Amino acid sequence: MQTADNAPDTADTPADMIAVPGGTFTMGSERFYPEEAPLRRVSVDAFLIDRTPVTNRQFAAFVEATGHVTVAEIAPDPKDYPDMLPGMDRPGSLVFHKSAAPVDTSNPANWWRFEFGACWRQPLGPGSDIESLGLWDHPVVQIAYGDAEAYAKWAGKDLPTEAEFEFAARGGLEGRDYAWGDELSPGGTMMANTWQGLFPFANQMLDGWERTSPVGTYAPNGYGLVDMIGNTWEWTSDWWSEKPETPKKAAGKSCCTLSNPRGGKLKDSLDPRQPGVRIGRKVLKGGSHLCAPNYCQRYRPAARHPEMIDTSTSHIGFRCVVRKG
Repeated sequence: MQTADNAPDTADTPADMIAVPGGTFTMGSERFYPEEAPLRRVSVDAFLIDRTPVTNRQFAAFVEATGHVTVAEIAPDPKDYPDMLPGMDRPGSLVFHKSAAPVDTSNPANWWRFEFGACWRQPLGPGSDIESLGLWDHPVVQIAYGDAEAYAKWAGKDLPTEAEFEFAARGGLEGRDYAWGDELSPGGTMMANTWQGLFPFANQMLDGWERTSPVGTYAPNGYGLVDMIGNTWEWTSDWWSEKPETPKKAAGKSCCTLSNPRGGKLKDSLDPRQPGVRIGRKVLKGGSHLCAPNYCQRYRPAARHPEMIDTSTSHIGFRCVVRKG
């Protein structure tokens, strides 16, 4: 059972944020992917969280005010990437491209392509500017971790922890697979912007969207938050660890709860499959419009995924929190 430790204080809540009560809940899942286990009791303090992911309109205001240049708009330095292929030292980012036929889903290179010139202003590469595509109220994408962190600092906010994000995404529901219950599409109703059909070549678009959708297209969860599931993955401030932190049982105590966990350590976030790469990974939450029943069933509050902090893609965005006290 999810329990609220204190009621939300809405007196000083900005119009674009939602007050989430502090509480204790069961974090994780043992029904889908091993990195989500084990189930553990976690408590979080009350906090405010953006009602929607940060939009292109909001990010543009930040860039205009600060002159911020995103990671995708800066040419990578070959000294930082000794294995860089010739000609890759130009600005750009990763863009999803639907395959023409079934492919090996163990190889993401079958649908991800590095596009020179892709950035938040042109999320699919040159010629895809947010103005011409009408994306002002869609989540901003092509955002690396440092870009999200810079926006949060400018706004006087922070990025959520993994525990805060999951608590907020559940919307007060305890132990349910999805943010709305135990059925992915109850009564055939699409509850979030995800992929319907066989990924990565056959999107039936039953939800009406091939890529991102305007924020708030789908009904809010129990806390009044939208797009906590699907649409875009969202950065959290926690370093990735293959096994989440679990409570330590104290001598003579029958139960234990993690209080406001802050995730793993930098050393744990390094990918053991790439021993020469020393770039840490942060936890992404919420899933995206590319999550499908046959691939990446991560359109759930418990789902988690590692992403290198220097990486931006066409399906990663973010939102911010303000912690009380």
